[in-house]
Amino acid sequence: MSQLLEKIDKSHLPRHIAIIMDGNGRWAKEQGQDRLFGHFHGVESVRNIVEGCAELGIEYLTLYAFSTENWDRPEYEVVGLMELLVNTIRQEAETLHKNNIRLHVIGDMSMLPEYAKKELGEALEMTKNNTGLNLVMALSYSGRWELLNAVKNIAHEVKEGRLNVEAINQDVLQRFLTTSNFPDPELMIRTSGEYRISNFLLYQLAYAELYFTHVRWPDFRKENLYEAIVDFQGRERRFGKTGEQVSKESVSH
Repeated sequence: MSQLLEKIDKSHLPRHIAIIMDGNGRWAKEQGQDRLFGHFHGVESVRNIVEGCAELGIEYLTLYAFSTENWDRPEYEVVGLMELLVNTIRQEAETLHKNNIRLHVIGDMSMLPEYAKKELGEALEMTKNNTGLNLVMALSYSGRWELLNAVKNIAHEVKEGRLNVEAINQDVLQRFLTTSNFPDPELMIRTSGEYRISNFLLYQLAYAELYFTHVRWPDFRKENLYEAIVDFQGRERRFGKTGEQVSKESVSH
């Protein structure tokens, strides 16, 4: 058993971890290979981290797999990524199901090719009654797209007379987000040494702890995940209050 794993307080785990899986292309370049080679090896990391989260009893894991901006990449890379995605889902759906993992997808599905939609639909259907880890894939997703979409749908409800402007509050907005069924992430991990959130879960990350590591995604393994969780557990989460208020509250609970 790893020393880091022993340091983790199982009663104080983040319910929801979100990860920006960055560095596949750079990792491949460092190996003198094509970018797709990096994406291909990134799948191994996904397997490992999904397994790690399931073993720990994490309830939600959201992976930023493909942003709306990624559609602008060179065509061969986009096509390659789509094929990789579909093949991976085809190969992994059984394993997810056997391990009681439920798959969810957030993002602009209309942009995906038909064969990808079909494969995803089957995996979602197969795992829909599972009660273990919720694995959320952000595909063709961007935070600004999601917020714009929510605003349009709320405006439509108001126009149709189904919603009063006065009644619009945070709960209503939350209901129109693609993540309406999930709690907000408490821990966001980004690999490969970039320090930004790149249009990922802009509304939901309001109070998340952000953890950045220089490890490229294809090299990221359970040990790195444990490190991020240990770091998270050492932080004080204040939600805009003072440290004194927080410690008083935790004593009274």
